[in-house]
Amino acid sequence: MSEVNLPYWQVNVPEDRRLADCPDFLADANAKDRRILSTKDEDYHYQTWSEVQRFIETNHLELFERVPTDMRRYKEYTWKLKREYGSVMNFILQERLKWNDMACTGEPFTNSDDYKILYNDWPYGLEQKIVHLVVWTKFDLEDDPATDDLTPKARREIDEFVERTFRSRVPRNQVIWFKNWRSLKSVHAVEHFHVLLYDADKEFVRQITHDDIALAVKVQEAERGLT
Repeated sequence: MSEVNLPYWQVNVPEDRRLADCPDFLADANAKDRRILSTKDEDYHYQTWSEVQRFIETNHLELFERVPTDMRRYKEYTWKLKREYGSVMNFILQERLKWNDMACTGEPFTNSDDYKILYNDWPYGLEQKIVHLVVWTKFDLEDDPATDDLTPKARREIDEFVERTFRSRVPRNQVIWFKNWRSLKSVHAVEHFHVLLYDADKEFVRQITHDDIALAVKVQEAERGLT
């Protein structure tokens, strides 16, 4: 069968590994996911820094996309996590954050025990110089129910944190942050927001993440037999 006419779950899969029926981990793929999965990797457009800035500044967060094969890995990995841990949230708490207690010890961003900076485990398909981090917090980042967006107070608290944590080490025009609308979140119940850095010093990123490695990197290394 021509690659053009393949069902979405067979695209970017070697011919000898293609399944006739859709695997369970892709059965719930929505229209956007199916469109991405139907795209060949070589045809994917990596999103640039200027595009990232525009998506965030105009609040069109739904325009972020993953590379097709990364989307497939993400769907399969999270499908397995839900069966092993009960939910993605449980896995994040136990294995990534290693938080046994969600109680805050002070006001937002005043105690480093109340937040953690890690790589985004399954980043969007961004140009290579863009680093995608996630700041996880034990405290709430208050949303306005009327707008599904942050309250002015929460936005100010995050921006002040980003200012002293990231913009003190990376040029201002190379740092941007956003918090997903509730409807776009892939992990609910654990507060978090995203920070993207352009061409940041690798040593700074290593220090700020405490030598973290994204799950996507570990999965790809395992596929190549490097671990």
